[in-house]
Amino acid sequence: MTYIVTVEQLRELQKETDVVLIDVRSHLQQPQIGREKYQEAHLPGAFFLDIEQDLSGDVGTHGGNHPLPDVEQLAKRFGEIGVQPTSTVIFYDDSNGMFAARALWLLQYIGHPSGKILDGGYQAWVDAGYEVTSVIPSRTATTFVPNVVTDEIVSMEEVKYRDKQRSVLIDSRAYPRYIGEAEPLYKKAGHIPGAKNYFWQDVLDDSKRWKEATELKMHFQDLEKADEIIVSCGSGISACPNVLALKMAGFTNVKLYPGSYSDWISYDDNEIVTGEE
Repeated sequence: MTYIVTVEQLRELQKETDVVLIDVRSHLQQPQIGREKYQEAHLPGAFFLDIEQDLSGDVGTHGGNHPLPDVEQLAKRFGEIGVQPTSTVIFYDDSNGMFAARALWLLQYIGHPSGKILDGGYQAWVDAGYEVTSVIPSRTATTFVPNVVTDEIVSMEEVKYRDKQRSVLIDSRAYPRYIGEAEPLYKKAGHIPGAKNYFWQDVLDDSKRWKEATELKMHFQDLEKADEIIVSCGSGISACPNVLALKMAGFTNVKLYPGSYSDWISYDDNEIVTGEE
């Protein structure tokens, strides 16, 4: 199984298949940049979805900084840009960032099986010498009927009271954030007790392209005996590349903690660990 397509594969798919191309470029500290970039230039035929407005819900006391969006609203949004059950939906961000993986994971979560990520994203398309445009496409709207895969996620309570003998928790953030040495986004530094650090960018090779399944299997080989793998990050976005990579490596019982660390620290009695475990 792979969720990755190259630029050339995308061009071939567009000739043969009902493809819905979606631009999800963004920036965690400046999310408006994605829409600005899209309006300036994007792949021909691409629609835009916003990480804050379309791919996240409203922030509350709990739930983290990027809660899951309302399912009906997300389904409506996909329907507005013409996603049908037979459509192949391909997401891209700037290069191989976390946002395309978040969007693809959400598509799978609400029941659409045919989603992909453009390897290398917008930059790979430009580097290949293909045209970009500022023209906003049009497409006949459809009714997208969601079918939520409920066992894809876990709650804070399920993380807190998990069976640590059979369940492994992954923290996908950079190592300095994991050990509490640096924390640019949240008021508390450290990680959830028992979490193991697998930085999400390590699923990419030296050229920043997605690793093949055999390489991913080696990368995650220490997790082979786990009955359950729960993946977290800061707010449920950079965890998604790890979720997809684990599935490409052949792991089946992989779940996302959507609120992740930002949700965990919203409960004052939750313990936080610094340093290596």
